[in-house]
Amino acid sequence: MFDSLSLKIEKAFQTLKGQSRITEINVASTIKEIRKALIDADVNYKVAKEVTDDIKEIAMGQNVLTAISPGQLMTKITNDELTKLMGGQSEDIKIEGNPAIILIAGLQGSGKTTFSGKLAAYLKRQGRQVLLTACDIYRPAAIDQLKVLGQQVGVEVYAEPDNKDAIKIAKAAIEHAKKNNFRVVIVDTAGRLAVDEAMMNEIAKLKEALKPSETLFVVDSMTGQDAVNTAKAFNDRISFDGVVLTKLDGDTRGGAALSIRRVVEKPIKFVSSGEKMEALDRFYPDRMASRILGMGDVVSLVEKAQENFNADEAARLSKKIRKNQFDFNDFLSQLEQIKKMGNMKDLLGMIPGMGKAVKDIDLDDNSFKPIEAIIKSMTLKERENPEILNSSRKTRISKGSGTSIQQVNQLLKQFEDMRKMMKTMNKMGGGKRALSTLNPFGR
Repeated sequence: MFDSLSLKIEKAFQTLKGQSRITEINVASTIKEIRKALIDADVNYKVAKEVTDDIKEIAMGQNVLTAISPGQLMTKITNDELTKLMGGQSEDIKIEGNPAIILIAGLQGSGKTTFSGKLAAYLKRQGRQVLLTACDIYRPAAIDQLKVLGQQVGVEVYAEPDNKDAIKIAKAAIEHAKKNNFRVVIVDTAGRLAVDEAMMNEIAKLKEALKPSETLFVVDSMTGQDAVNTAKAFNDRISFDGVVLTKLDGDTRGGAALSIRRVVEKPIKFVSSGEKMEALDRFYPDRMASRILGMGDVVSLVEKAQENFNADEAARLSKKIRKNQFDFNDFLSQLEQIKKMGNMKDLLGMIPGMGKAVKDIDLDDNSFKPIEAIIKSMTLKERENPEILNSSRKTRISKGSGTSIQQVNQLLKQFEDMRKMMKTMNKMGGGKRALSTLNPFGR
């Protein structure tokens, strides 16, 4: 999302390269470029001016230590101010009451229903009993969509398709939750327009009747500054507790993420990208600021890995590696684990310095398809014993997977190199560190 902004801010810092000290002239030049970059990213002009004025004021009051350069100091100050702009501290949702009620509001097409499913999966992973409630009484497809999402994440959906009273449906769902020991009720409401008075009255009455512990406003981040203005209109009416930014993987400039906290004075609590039910992250202002400045987000990357970590599978693989028995079935299993972590390009962007490197590379789950196709075109015996793959077998695998002989050979070579590395690490006592996966097609 922030690729363009990151490059422009990086360019702004170039004016300080080679400078031995901070001066009013070089700071002014840098600040001008940072402000321009923020406005180009669709950040509210007033907000962009305020934050750059703060950066300038702090920078001019600093003495540059000999151990750091003016550019490093300016990066640190900008990182701190962007973090402050986006809220400073991460804020989790409030799960209070028996059951806790979470009301989801937002515009038509903002991704509310998909987010409701993702939030249910998020809370379920925390060990909570969750009930999804379909209160979009105007769009029958919304009820069907929520049921499909509920099935995907293994969460029950309460719906009354013939009932046209959202408040009665929600109250009935809460009673159902109490009787069946559900601890959290997520209420998915109809999409509405800020200018639609009748719909705005309905969401206000729904909130008043349910008294939710948390009201979340879902915003399509691709709408940029319009999203901020809409959030303000909604907040003035229903005073929500937090914001959810969806579609961060789209072609968006990031202005909503940077402006919305300052304008609405409510925290961003979650960010969402893609259609996968696992693609929901708690929002951390400091981590987002680091990513904007090209410093990566290793903490989030590690957390994603831990979420998808299977201790039994890891123990099994570790044992096979120690015995030099790692095969293509294990390789395929590891690919599946990585794919569960989310979009590959986003994951690589969390590694310091990698965001710029992969900016123009088309890298997603489809990048793994040729590898998977090759492995799945092998017989069970071939997967377990790749050394038996002769010319005729490779030709059959190539045709079966729709790839070239060169691609098959490339995968086999890299797989063999990986096994040699694991064998070497075993001798050195480092077999447990040898789990890794490679993309042999360089995509």
